[in-house]
Amino acid sequence: MNQQNLKLIRKNQGASLIEVLIAALILGTALLTLTSLQTRSLQFNQSAYLRSQANILAYDILDRIRINRDKATEYDLALANAAPTGTKLSEKDLKSWLDAIAVLLPDGDGSIDCDAKKCTVNIQWTEQLSSVIDENETLIFTYSSQI
Repeated sequence: MNQQNLKLIRKNQGASLIEVLIAALILGTALLTLTSLQTRSLQFNQSAYLRSQANILAYDILDRIRINRDKATEYDLALANAAPTGTKLSEKDLKSWLDAIAVLLPDGDGSIDCDAKKCTVNIQWTEQLSSVIDENETLIFTYSSQI
């Protein structure tokens, strides 16, 4: 090797190390961004799941009311009321429905307001807004239907 080639090699010795450090920095930033996106995706999927469960529960109680249409006003229920106990079909339906809400939705509760032709079902639950444990929001799903 001649003298000029040795000078060129010495001049380029640190360049590849800097390139590796920059590539590692870019890769680390990209991985952090992907992790954040994955976390948000999981949160949105959980939210969609809870909304789907609320929708299914609303359809469930409305179908039960339609079966017992003549006694629709017996299904009136306020939020935070205890599940009724009794042998009437409406009382069994309400107990079963409130038990399902309690199992499927976090801090879940429901209310029903029926008249002779229309019922309104409200289902509420608490949903975590972000990765911070203390940030929760109470959501209410309202569904009205003619019976």
